[in-house]
Amino acid sequence: MPPNDGPRRRVPAPGRPPARRPAPARRPAAKTATLRLGSPKPRLRLVSLGLTLVMLAFVVRLFQVQAVDAATYTDKAERQRQARHTLTAERGEITDRSGIALAASVDAHDITADPFLFTPEQAKTADAPQQAAAILAPILGKTPADLAKKLASPKSRYVVLARRQTPQVWKQIKDLKSVYGDKAAAANKRKPNSATNLLGGVLQEPSSTRVYPNGDLAAGILGYVNAAGRGAGGLEVKLDKELAGQDGEVTFAQAGGRRVPTAGANETPAVPGSDIELTIDRDIQWAAQSAIAEQVRKSKADRGYVIVQDTRTGEVLAMANAPGFDPNDLSQANAAAMGNAALQDAYEPGSTSKIMSMAAVLEEKAATPDTHVVVPNRLKRGDRNFKDDIDHPTWNLTLNGVLAKSSNIGTILATGELGDTQPEANEVLHSYLTKFGIGRRSGLGFPGETSGILAPPEKWSTSQQYTIPFGQGLSVNALQAASVYSTIANGGVRIEPTLVRGSKGPDGRFTPAPAPKKTRVVSDQTARTLAKMLESVVDDEEGTGTKARIPGYRVGGKTGTSNRVDPKTGRYKGYTASFAGFAPADAPRITVYCAIQNPTTGSYFGGQICGPIYKQVMEFALKTRQVAPTGGKPARLPVTFTPGP
Repeated sequence: MPPNDGPRRRVPAPGRPPARRPAPARRPAAKTATLRLGSPKPRLRLVSLGLTLVMLAFVVRLFQVQAVDAATYTDKAERQRQARHTLTAERGEITDRSGIALAASVDAHDITADPFLFTPEQAKTADAPQQAAAILAPILGKTPADLAKKLASPKSRYVVLARRQTPQVWKQIKDLKSVYGDKAAAANKRKPNSATNLLGGVLQEPSSTRVYPNGDLAAGILGYVNAAGRGAGGLEVKLDKELAGQDGEVTFAQAGGRRVPTAGANETPAVPGSDIELTIDRDIQWAAQSAIAEQVRKSKADRGYVIVQDTRTGEVLAMANAPGFDPNDLSQANAAAMGNAALQDAYEPGSTSKIMSMAAVLEEKAATPDTHVVVPNRLKRGDRNFKDDIDHPTWNLTLNGVLAKSSNIGTILATGELGDTQPEANEVLHSYLTKFGIGRRSGLGFPGETSGILAPPEKWSTSQQYTIPFGQGLSVNALQAASVYSTIANGGVRIEPTLVRGSKGPDGRFTPAPAPKKTRVVSDQTARTLAKMLESVVDDEEGTGTKARIPGYRVGGKTGTSNRVDPKTGRYKGYTASFAGFAPADAPRITVYCAIQNPTTGSYFGGQICGPIYKQVMEFALKTRQVAPTGGKPARLPVTFTPGP
C-alpha cells in the first residue's frame, strides 16, 4: 500500500456529472447603426478633370515652346550659352623706304570684367564694384566712378574696362589678383564661404596697340590712331582700310562667364593689314626735322617746314614740321601742331615764286638771260608805287640779274612782255602757274591738304596783276613750292609728288604704288637755262643766296621773303622766309625747300635764316643718297650790264 504522502483528492463517483453553475441572466442586445460607403465616381471625375487640365496646360506650353516659339527660344538659349568675341586684325606697319618701322603694332591687352561676379551674392560684399574700381583706377588711368559704373552693370556679363593696355599693366593686375586670392583663401579657412577674390572677375583679351618707335619723327606724315585703334590723322587715316586688315570672330561655349575649354569653338581668323612702305628716308627726315626745329626755336617763329624731294621720281624723301608732336602720347600734344602744316598751311610764297615767272618769260621767248632790264628804285603801276626790298639807285640788270638780286620791279617789267596788253600777259602767266600745280592739290590726296589760292586772271585786282609775278597775291603750301623746283630740275617735266612706294600684303608680296602722273610744263632747254640762272643766286656775289653754297657742288636756288597774312586777323603781319633749290645744279638729284613763318628774333630774310637750313639738309641728303659732285664749272651768267653811251 503506497504511503500516504498528502491529503487525498476527492474523486467524483463514476457516472455522476459535475454540478453546473446557473447561467447568468441575458441582457437585451443594444441597437447598432449601419455604415454605408459613398460612391467613388464623383471624386474620381474631379481628380481626373484636374489632372487633365494640368496635362493640357503642359501640352499647350510644350507645343508653344517646341513648335510655335521654337526658333525664338532656341536663339535665346544659344545666346546665353554661346559667346562671340571679335578677333582684332593686326594693323600693318608703316616703314620708310628701307623697311625701317615708323609705325608698328605690339601686343597689348583689353582689360575686361564679368559684372555678375561683382554682385553682393557672388562677391560676398555689398560694395565690390566700388572697392575693385578704387584698386584698378590708378593702374588703368580711369576714374573710380567710371569703372564702378561698368562693374555694377546689372544686365551684362561682359564689359570692357580699358583697351590696349601694355603687358606691364596686365601683369600688375594679375599680381593683385593673386594677392586678393590668397586673402580670400585665408578667410575661408577661418570661416568657409565667407570671402571671394575681389578681382576674380577682372579678365583680359589679347589685343594690340600702336607705337611709333621714333617718337615725333615724321609724325605729321604718319598721323595717329584713336582709342578704338582706327586711323585718326595723317596716313594712318588715309590708308586705314589697307592698314587695318579685316577683323575675325570666335564663338565658344561659356558657363559662369568663363569659356568651356572642352566645348570647342568656331573661329573666323582675322586677316592682318598690309604693311605700307613710304618714300621717306628716315635719316634725311631726321636731319630735316632737327634743322627746322632748331631754327624755329632760335627765331621764335610760329612754325616752319622742310621738304626734300627726289627730282627724278617725285618721291618725297622728307617732310618735316616744327613744332611737331609725339603720337605715342597725344595727351601732351598741342592741337595746333597735330596736323601736317607743310601740306595744310596756305601762304604767299614770295620771291621763290619768281622762278615760274621767269619760266614763262623764257618759254614764251619774251626775253633771254642776257636781256637788259633797267630797274628804277620805284615803279608806278596802277594805283601803287612798287619797290624792291631795299632802296637802290637805278640797276642795270640782265634778266639773270633780276632773278639773282630778286628784284620785284625787274620781275614786273619782264612779265609785262608776256602779252601786248596787261590782261593778255596775265592770261599767259596764269596758264604757266596752273601747269606748275598752283591752285590745285599736289596729287598726294593727303587729309586736309590745301590747294592754295590762285584766282582766275580776269579776277586779279589792279595790284594782283603786278604782285602775283613776284609771289604775293597767290598762296601755296610747302610741297607745291618744292614741286616747282623739282619740275625745273627734272627738265621741265612735273611729276606728281608721292609718299607711298608700295604695300606688302599678308601673303608677303610687295605691290608697287601706281606710277605718278607726268606733265611737261616747259621745254628741257628752258629748264636747263633756269638751272643756270638759279646758280647765279647762290654762286654770284651779287646773289641773295650765298649762304646756301655747298663746297664741291654746283647749287641752284632762290630766296624768298614775303609779307605774311596773319591767320587770326586776316591782315598782313610779319614775314614768311623761304629758300628753295636743287643740287647738283647741272645734274639735279635732290630738291630742298624750307619756309619759316613769322620769325620774330634775328633776321627774317629767307637767304639769312633758310639758306643755312637748305645747306645743312642738302649736304646730308647728298651724302645719304650717295650723290657725287659733277665736277663741272658754274655757268656764271652775267648779272649786270654796262649801259652804252
